[in-house]
Amino acid sequence: MSYIRKTLSLSRANLSYLEWNPGVRGSSDTNLLLLHGLADQALVWKKLGEKLSDHHHIIAPDMRGHGESSKPEQGYTFTEVIEDLEALMDQLNWSKAHILGHSWTGKMAAIWARQNPDRFNSMILVDPIFIMKLPGLFKLTLPLLYRQLDCLKLIGPFASFEQAENQAKQLAQFVGWSDLQQELFEAGMEQKPDGTWGSKFGIPARNEIFEQVMEVPGLTENINIPTLLIQPEKGVNRMDWQLKPYQQYLTQLKIERVAGNHWSFLVEPDCFNQTVEAFLKDQMMVK
Repeated sequence: MSYIRKTLSLSRANLSYLEWNPGVRGSSDTNLLLLHGLADQALVWKKLGEKLSDHHHIIAPDMRGHGESSKPEQGYTFTEVIEDLEALMDQLNWSKAHILGHSWTGKMAAIWARQNPDRFNSMILVDPIFIMKLPGLFKLTLPLLYRQLDCLKLIGPFASFEQAENQAKQLAQFVGWSDLQQELFEAGMEQKPDGTWGSKFGIPARNEIFEQVMEVPGLTENINIPTLLIQPEKGVNRMDWQLKPYQQYLTQLKIERVAGNHWSFLVEPDCFNQTVEAFLKDQMMVK
C-alpha cells in the first residue's frame, strides 16, 4: 500500500508526515510511529511502511528541521521534538503506539519513554547514537565530526546536482544505490538561492540536535516497556560496553542483530523489515 503525505500545522512549526493505511481501526495495537535519524527524512521507511501497512496504521513524520517540515532557527531540544510528536499523536487520536526511532531519534525515544511511558505499546530502537551523556570535552571535536559523518556530507554546497549525486554514491546510507536510495537522495536535495545544491536539512537543526545528544542522557532509570534493540553488524553499537546501558535500564529488552550498517533498513531492507515485523507480531500476540 502506498503512502499519502499530510501536514500538521503547529504553533511553532509545520510537521509534514507520511501515512499508510489510515483505514485500520480498532485498538492502539495497530498504531505504528516511525522516526528517522539525523539528516534523513520519513521516506526512509517506505519499504517498511509497505510491508506492514496491511495490519498497521503507520505514520512517519519528517522531523522538524528535516525534509518537508519547517526549519526554524531554533527549537530542536528533545523536549520540543517530543511535544511535536505528542501533538501529532493527539491529532490522530492516538493515545499510544508502537514507536520506532533510528539514531538520534532512538535516543529521543528512550527519553520520551522515561517521561511518558503511557504513550508506548512498545519501543524499537534502531542503532541509537550516544545513548548516554558525553563528556563536555567531546564538544571540541564537533567540527571534525561534522566533516566525517556520512549523514552530514550532503549538506553542501555543491556546484551542481551531479556533483552532489556523485558524493551520495560514496556514502554508507546509499550503498547499493537502489531505486529507493536514489529517490531518497533526490527528495532530500534542493537548489539554493545562489544556484548551488545542498541538503534540505538545516544547519541550526544539526547544531542544536548534536548539543542535545551530547548533553542529555538517554537512559537514567528503569523503563518497563517491551523494547527491541536492533543492532546492525556494522552499526555504531557493536561493543559489549555499549550494550550495557540498554541491558541495565530496559527491563523488557530483546536484542536482534541484523545485516548491514547504521542504515540497515536501506542497505539490507528485507532482513531489517522481517525483524521489525516479527517483533510487532509477538507484541500483538501478547496483547
